[in-house]
Amino acid sequence: MNYVAQSNDIVKSTGRYKSLVLVRDGRQIGTLAGRDRAVLHTFDTFTGKRMDTRWLESPLHYLLQSPDDAEFEKAQHPVKVYRKSKPTDLARIGYWKFDAPVVHTIYLEFNQKIKGGRTYALSFKGKSFPTLRFKHDPFIKRSESVHINHLGFHPDDPVKRGYLSIWLGDGGRHKLDPLGEFHVIDSNADRTVIKDVISQSKSATQRDEDAYGRNYNGTDIYSFDFTGLDQPGAYRIYVDGIGCSYPFSIGTQVWRDAFIVAARGLYHQRSGIAIGPPYTTYERPRAFHPDDGIKVFQSQCSLMDSANGLNRLGADSDKFGNLLKQATTQIVTNAWGGYCDAGDWDRRIQHLGATRLLLELYDLFPDTMRHVVFDIPESGNDLPDLIDESLWNIDFFRRLQIPEGGIRGGIESAEHPRVGEGSWQESLPVMAYAPDVWSSYVYAGVTARLAGILRESRLSEENTYHESALRAMIWAEKEYKKLARSPLPHAVNDARNLAAVELFDINGARRWHEVFMRTTVFTRSDSELAELNQHEQRDAAFVYCRTRQQAIDPDVQRNANQAFIREANGSVAISESTAFGWTKLNPWEPVGWGNLTTPQVQTLVRAHVLTGDDLYLRAIVLACQTGLGANPVNICYTTGLGHDWPRHPLIVDARVLGSPPPPGITVFGPSDMERNADYFGFTLIKRFLYPPAKDWPTLEAFFDTYLSPQTCEFTIHETLGPTIYAWGYLTACPRKKVASGVIKPAVDLQDLDGLDSVLKEQLQNQGDQSDFRNRNRSP
Repeated sequence: MNYVAQSNDIVKSTGRYKSLVLVRDGRQIGTLAGRDRAVLHTFDTFTGKRMDTRWLESPLHYLLQSPDDAEFEKAQHPVKVYRKSKPTDLARIGYWKFDAPVVHTIYLEFNQKIKGGRTYALSFKGKSFPTLRFKHDPFIKRSESVHINHLGFHPDDPVKRGYLSIWLGDGGRHKLDPLGEFHVIDSNADRTVIKDVISQSKSATQRDEDAYGRNYNGTDIYSFDFTGLDQPGAYRIYVDGIGCSYPFSIGTQVWRDAFIVAARGLYHQRSGIAIGPPYTTYERPRAFHPDDGIKVFQSQCSLMDSANGLNRLGADSDKFGNLLKQATTQIVTNAWGGYCDAGDWDRRIQHLGATRLLLELYDLFPDTMRHVVFDIPESGNDLPDLIDESLWNIDFFRRLQIPEGGIRGGIESAEHPRVGEGSWQESLPVMAYAPDVWSSYVYAGVTARLAGILRESRLSEENTYHESALRAMIWAEKEYKKLARSPLPHAVNDARNLAAVELFDINGARRWHEVFMRTTVFTRSDSELAELNQHEQRDAAFVYCRTRQQAIDPDVQRNANQAFIREANGSVAISESTAFGWTKLNPWEPVGWGNLTTPQVQTLVRAHVLTGDDLYLRAIVLACQTGLGANPVNICYTTGLGHDWPRHPLIVDARVLGSPPPPGITVFGPSDMERNADYFGFTLIKRFLYPPAKDWPTLEAFFDTYLSPQTCEFTIHETLGPTIYAWGYLTACPRKKVASGVIKPAVDLQDLDGLDSVLKEQLQNQGDQSDFRNRNRSP
């Protein structure tokens, strides 16, 4: 609302972000937003009475009676009551004062089971709630214990799986005995098309889901396989006596539909244009465009020397300090575009990681990708939408290129947003990072990839991007020589290595091949794709494995190929060890911050491309399940997809507008409470959690509470890009016709030392996949 000042108003600059808090009659009203302080953003109001949780926990407060079940003809109290409670949002009722609505889930245990087809009445002592009358009809009623991918599967996906589990809060683990049967029900005909036994996926006592000796479920997990189902249609899973899953589909467009929604998440995070109809119902004013008066000042701090980047000198303690201290009065013109992250307005060079994945998808499947429409402003022009979306990000950094060729690492405000301000209201100073070798190498590599695609697909003139990539690379090489005697983070060498191989791939220049050979780790046969604090050369390895150039080092190519298969086999083994099929790139990677919701499948995809082995495709499909609803919370962690999704992701603009979140945003999701219970976002909601925070199993620990970055935030390069990549790959990749039954894993987590024999067999079979590997490389 517009701010109308009153005589008794007091405006205080409060907190680290210097938010302008309005105090009226001694009470905090809200914050003033915008450079002219013309908008009042009021704090939330919270109404309602707290539930007496002690009342909820008493068996004497519940009575179950049935007119047609003899066991309950006489009303019975439950023998036990279990509870779990968590907030469903977070209300900001003052500058740093919060309250929350809470949902209480109650489980009642009786001496006898209730029966299908019978009617029951659950009453509450003192008529605290209306009597609940229901017919127990598990054949059609959904049960929260039956978990399925909300979207479904391609008919020829090599695995189709669902899960069964329940964690009872303070009642803990629930063990199913006997296991019983599951049915796949054709929802249109209400008839069983597959019936089979349920198997145990993971006991709560098994602590072997990764190298930390952990179990992230807190209860027994069961699974059911229906891989043989290949007829398109609408289905649900029914578990005898328990209930049904959400409905799901079998169809050839399932992954394509998800891919498009995820890709549109990038459009919804664009900076520099207004977002709204006719492309989306989510509306947001234009932000950070110079025509609106925003000024971007040059800082002498590079992203490489900021804690928002590499913090090369270790001197930036608060992420924004160096940037602000080294700001100048020089204005950087035409500095607009790119994508904003969730709770910030930054547009950094790391975001090009997402663009690289889009371009890789196009490079792999141009015939499919050129026909996928995202319904963005550029739809209908001469370029495929996937290329247009890639150009949106690349062109932003091209505008930041200095005449000598160097690339500024992005644009950043002086702090996180002031409370109550949307991106179009930014009142903090805005700065551009100084050019640096790391940012220039990153840009050169991605832009060279774009130029190669434009040339090979004859989509558009590629000289502009090829020339821009070369100028960035040549500038970076000159600056690199000046820094050669200084210790540099390995990310600089990795970015140099990748840029060199991309330029070599597009133009075959010996110069760039020599740089690649000097910086690659794959001169050694035992080098891994990545080693902690040493190197990360996955992207460069894949480019070299598939380069269109002939003058290569076959030993380096072979070593890179072998490294992909080793890491992919490790990911397969991790997937087979986890109850819900999620995976990681290595068993020591901590769980959380997106790797349960965002499919960690880049290496699996590349191994599938290089070998064509369905072992990897199966693991890719399984790794996508947890994020799409096959999880204990029964939520799809990408907004706008499935039957339920996060309602309060950390999108400042949506919060300021009072708008539902836009579709296509994949949040970080569940958090490992054993590690993160004391993280600041959880300190705000601990008093609303029961059982206590540290007792929540990781797969249950998703709290949709906006100011919980570890669950509700996201980034362009860590969640959005990899999700688009995974679902885009499943949209277009080749599949073999499925056979009934279950495909057995070829690798066991306990047998990682024995991967050499598997590797040997995979390499021997590689020759049969040459057409898939190279079919998109001919001009």
